[in-house]
Amino acid sequence: MASLPSILGGLDPTSDRAVFRQIADQLREAIDRGRFKEGEKLPSEAELVEHYGVSRMTVRNSFSILQGEGLVHAEHGRGVFVRPRPPVRRLASDRFARRHREQGKSAFIVEADAAGSHPTVDSLEVKEEKASQDISTRLGSVRRVLARRRRYLLDGRPVELATSYLPLDIARGTQIAEPNPGPGGIYARLEELGHQLDHFEEEIRARMPSPSEVKTLQLASGVPVIHLIRTAFDTAGRAVEVCDTVMAADAYVLSYQLPAT
Repeated sequence: MASLPSILGGLDPTSDRAVFRQIADQLREAIDRGRFKEGEKLPSEAELVEHYGVSRMTVRNSFSILQGEGLVHAEHGRGVFVRPRPPVRRLASDRFARRHREQGKSAFIVEADAAGSHPTVDSLEVKEEKASQDISTRLGSVRRVLARRRRYLLDGRPVELATSYLPLDIARGTQIAEPNPGPGGIYARLEELGHQLDHFEEEIRARMPSPSEVKTLQLASGVPVIHLIRTAFDTAGRAVEVCDTVMAADAYVLSYQLPAT
């Protein structure tokens, strides 16, 4: 790493901006410019204390700002590190292409392969339950559904929680109701059951995670989640699945192609 004076500037004593915020600004700019790269350790508290001539508490407050923004994470006894950029690119125009199902691959496996990561699924739960008002409406006023809950991991790191809701008259007694739905996932099974998929509708919003989501996804302080609700429709226009997904925002880039006309 280059010397600190060549990477970080000095403090402006004439500024009305608090000193710890000035330090955070300079560290943030250095990260944005690639002077501190992904996974790289930032200067230690002692080094920054010496460079800026401030107290340790001032430096810690600067680190807290960057942690709250999701730019860095602290490892006990090791220091503060630049968080990696999102490893997975979700291509909306390609992720549910039929050719992937025909190859026996789910969308998550396709994306993990593209990112060079090892995908796994755990915390799997499959059960029949009463549909919430929102899910019932999206599925055409059904009363009960088959719910499939699971957590997705990349290289052992939790990145996504997803629950699929399917009408019981479609899913009950089929392989969809089994823990392992087979090659190509539940969409492949739906098409085998005669529900040829026609299109998907997605609603996406960003929000801060709930305490349980922070725990289950092992989120660092300040990292938001992407909340996506997708409805799958067959060629007859019937909604055959609703998937409620919560993703760690620092794990994904959402990529879309939009028509110009």
